[in-house]
Amino acid sequence: MRILTFLLAMGVMVFSTTSHAQDVVRLGNLKFAHYGAVSYMKEIAPKYNLKIEERMFAKGLDIMPAIIAGEIDISASALDAAIAGRAGGAPIYVIAGFSQGGARIVARPDLNIKSVADLKGKRVGVTRGGAQELLLLAELAKHQLTWSDQAGKDVRLVYLAFADLNLALQQKQIDAMCQSEPQSSQAINKGWGVELIKPYDTEMGEPIRALVMTEKMYNERRDVAQRLMNVFVEATKTFIDNPALAEKYVREQLFKGQITSQDYQDALSNAQFTYDISLQHVQVTTDAMVKYGVGKMTQPPLAKDWVKLDLLAIAKKDLKIK
Repeated sequence: MRILTFLLAMGVMVFSTTSHAQDVVRLGNLKFAHYGAVSYMKEIAPKYNLKIEERMFAKGLDIMPAIIAGEIDISASALDAAIAGRAGGAPIYVIAGFSQGGARIVARPDLNIKSVADLKGKRVGVTRGGAQELLLLAELAKHQLTWSDQAGKDVRLVYLAFADLNLALQQKQIDAMCQSEPQSSQAINKGWGVELIKPYDTEMGEPIRALVMTEKMYNERRDVAQRLMNVFVEATKTFIDNPALAEKYVREQLFKGQITSQDYQDALSNAQFTYDISLQHVQVTTDAMVKYGVGKMTQPPLAKDWVKLDLLAIAKKDLKIK
């Protein structure tokens, strides 16, 4: 009888421990200042009985193969990378926006480039598959400039990784760049470049980065998906309400002291944390990608088919955010 009682007690203990085990969510993220609130999610996830395992990628497009392979559940991404991923078969939904802005066209200070039109005959660096590429092409088109990564057009595009653009500008391997934050602010503060324009005056306006979730998590793990969305909303609210904490976390945890307070402040003057994204913005961005040949999509996805904002609405209501 005592043995039976002991075994029953142990069974209850095992059941209890198992039932309170944290649900694991695998997050894909990028190393940019305005991606900081997404990274901060893992700090408050235990409050929602979640464990977030974060994995950093070089650019948003690199995350899509990991999603297709079933290695990532949720991801921060430039919207155009998410759109291209969806068109390429990534089973994802856009579930929120997490930042807007966050880009500049920066030129070498010794070249006296005063307008986008002055980029004619110049070498302009940009990362393929990032929001910056689409913003740059829209600006060039607005100023009736042609472009290619080969000779013969008005502007010679030089495709480089985000991490390599600043060095290329510093070493005068390129004449200008369309770069993300805080790297663009860092280039300006170090004297390698001067701001030419914040490229938000085209049909797309300010770019909004997308938080995406796999269809599998959205459809089959609804409870986890909703708790995860609540984590995102709380993390974002924390960063918006407490700028000092946000700066400390981004500078010390995300960048390991590699950027100064001035770099961070300048970056965030050009990149706002947000929760929201609209179906219209996703569709306008998709249409611009088709127009400028970004992503080379054979079947561009319709925003209405894969933008799912119901989890966000519930989370904002739960946390009393309008």
